[in-house]
Amino acid sequence: MQIKDREHVEGGRERVTVVPESVDDLWHLQYVLEPGDRVAGDTTRRIQRNDDQMRDTGGEREHMWVAIAVEDIEFHKFANRLRVGGEIVACSREDQLGFHHTLNVEERDELSIEKWFKPDQEARLEEAEEATENPDVAIATVEEGEAHVHTVAQYGTEERATITGPTGKGEYARDRSELFSELGDVLKRQDADAIILAGPGFTKQDAYKYLEQNEPEVAEKVTMVDTASVGDRGVHEVLKRGAVADVQQETRIESEAEYIDELTKRIAEGAKAAYGPDDVKRAAEYGAIERLLIVDDRLRQERGPDGEWAIDVDEVVRTAEQKGGEVTVFSSEFPPGEQLSNLGGIAALLRYRLD
Repeated sequence: MQIKDREHVEGGRERVTVVPESVDDLWHLQYVLEPGDRVAGDTTRRIQRNDDQMRDTGGEREHMWVAIAVEDIEFHKFANRLRVGGEIVACSREDQLGFHHTLNVEERDELSIEKWFKPDQEARLEEAEEATENPDVAIATVEEGEAHVHTVAQYGTEERATITGPTGKGEYARDRSELFSELGDVLKRQDADAIILAGPGFTKQDAYKYLEQNEPEVAEKVTMVDTASVGDRGVHEVLKRGAVADVQQETRIESEAEYIDELTKRIAEGAKAAYGPDDVKRAAEYGAIERLLIVDDRLRQERGPDGEWAIDVDEVVRTAEQKGGEVTVFSSEFPPGEQLSNLGGIAALLRYRLD
């Protein structure tokens, strides 16, 4: 996610101009936006006139700039777009004011968001921005005497290093550990969350064994994939197979799974944990929350008119953070989020027992 501009506007609200660069960014925006926000961007629209010809005449769509007061937000994962609907409150054509319009936001579309940002919404924007600046997956493709390292950013892949070394064959052969050592150094510098080690034959297995013995922190991030080529062509094979998307999803799931496992363990032992809105609110008020856990779709629901909890969820989040707690918003699409939903959608790892 690119954050192009930030400014404070009248009434204490903030206007942020963003450019989503991936489907992940559109997914993040789904949980940043809520009814009552003002969202603006370029769009196309069939012209409706405030007279007897209100109906759609089927004419040409016209390009224009609109700002809408948000009423509904829908993320369409398979269409790669975010739909944001509401009443037009400003427009490059004044005769369209007051009509309902839906902005279809896709990758690379610039969007202006004006609202009072809540702490977890700010954190989502920062998370999406950091994901662009700091690629979370590295792809190392290896064959005899040659290795390449690429990083995967939300805008595509970038080659970071090409390494050549001894083949381990012939009269003047040297140990292949020279190649593997340099590869390990390059991968350490990338500081990626996950590494895909790919290539033809058995060289990648030998490289992995070297990393296991000499760079265990790098090796524990590695997933191996068979490809027929190395370099750009090898990376293309890795991407085509969906290996990067799988690893990225697994990385997030693993992080959330660690928290949910710790939570269920503590609950079973009657230890430092709270779950359900009332218990978590009490823990927040006591300043006992070490890490607040909440499911994204439940958080969004409780902020709207369909909320069911007797607590003010934003007050709980704010109180937990003000008293030194961390907040993790779980994805409802992954198993750990489903487990948390079954525990009421909100829970907390505590610094000490309340009872």
